[in-house]
Amino acid sequence: MLHSLKKFKFLGSRTLKTGISVFLTALICGFFNLPIIFAVITAIVTIEHTAADSIKKAAVRFPASAIGALLATTFYGLLGKGALTFALVAMVTIAVCHKLKLDDGILVATITATAMIPDFQDQYVVSFFTRLGTTSIGIIISTFVNFFLLPPNYSPMIYKNINGLYNHAGLLLKRIISEVTAESKEKTRAIQRSYRQLTAHLEKTNQLSQYQREEWKYHRHSEEEMVAFQLSQRKLAAFQQIAYHLGNLQYVQTKASDFTNEEKELLLALTEEFTHVLSDPTHSINENQFEMVNKLDDAFWKWKEDHVVKQTGYRHHLPPQTILIYELLCFHDVLEELQNLSEKQEQLVKKCYLPDQS
Repeated sequence: MLHSLKKFKFLGSRTLKTGISVFLTALICGFFNLPIIFAVITAIVTIEHTAADSIKKAAVRFPASAIGALLATTFYGLLGKGALTFALVAMVTIAVCHKLKLDDGILVATITATAMIPDFQDQYVVSFFTRLGTTSIGIIISTFVNFFLLPPNYSPMIYKNINGLYNHAGLLLKRIISEVTAESKEKTRAIQRSYRQLTAHLEKTNQLSQYQREEWKYHRHSEEEMVAFQLSQRKLAAFQQIAYHLGNLQYVQTKASDFTNEEKELLLALTEEFTHVLSDPTHSINENQFEMVNKLDDAFWKWKEDHVVKQTGYRHHLPPQTILIYELLCFHDVLEELQNLSEKQEQLVKKCYLPDQS
């Protein structure tokens, strides 16, 4: 049933686990006639991306919550139920937890401390242990649910993101080369904005990879899944190089007169080939691309020889034209690595990452 609900995009794994954690927490607190609200709030904010994070942060959140409850009890006893009490409890709880390096527990501790002030009982010690106990129930329940129920699998999302990254890179490369002689600053800003989106997407995918590594420390996985994951990481590493070259290409300053019509046709044709290789999951390179790369290589050395000394006498060993050509040649080298990496293992990736399509 849970897996059926998970198919609805409206109810993701983390959403389902939050609901189940809240339900179990409220059920247990209600059974023992304990205040529910503190435990429920804690259960909501302690569901993490991975079981590893839940376990690590639970060990931090419990002492942080104890500190928050103790401070709330102390300030309430000294100042009563006033605005100053709320402010001091919040500030001191944050400061103490930060000083003790309990940063992952600051949110839970502060919520626990401030939320318990309005409902203090006459017996402060009883209130302290009651609030600490209900908060602990929320932490424990959410940790157990996150560990045992619907363990997250980020591999399909990682594979989808990698394909999206390569497709985005191909479109951005075409845009850069087609507008490489443009003078419009507006176009340049649009390219830079697209590049920032690309790097942000890459960063998110790397974060998902880190989540998956952490998750596998506590849950079983097959050897095939591990091999496929390692392949995805190698493809991400290759993409880091592609992103680097795209970053350099967007800042190359050239003019319309810098290239002949034949050279422009070669650049555009080669860019089309690069785009096709990037969008192809196997990253296969045809012979036509190798021939064009050889022509571009000849053009690189010709440009360098003809433009080492400018008309002004200034020595400029890499004029913009040679920088552009050099980056494209490096781009091709990365694509060759990708072809060697992907051609024999793409089926394994599909089997492990996209089981519904096999």
